[in-house]
Amino acid sequence: MNYIDVIGLFAGICVTISVIPQIIKVWKTKKVKQISLLTFGVLTFGIAIWVVYGILKKDLPIIVTNSVSLFLNLIMVYFLIYYEKEQ
Repeated sequence: MNYIDVIGLFAGICVTISVIPQIIKVWKTKKVKQISLLTFGVLTFGIAIWVVYGILKKDLPIIVTNSVSLFLNLIMVYFLIYYEKEQ
């Protein structure tokens, strides 16, 4: 792995972990009223496209970081749909 891949991996990790505090907050409070499902839906779709792009380019940092990010954002979308029913 060269230094360019390391930079890409580091950037991807930063973006990927950014959603974790929001997931934890929603999980603990079970409140999603102030969070936009549309925003997270579009973001999740965009991340899925990044995964496809990474696969087509055979770019491991893009594939790995965006796959993890996709998983985390899918959790958030699930919470938004599930907890919205409870409110």
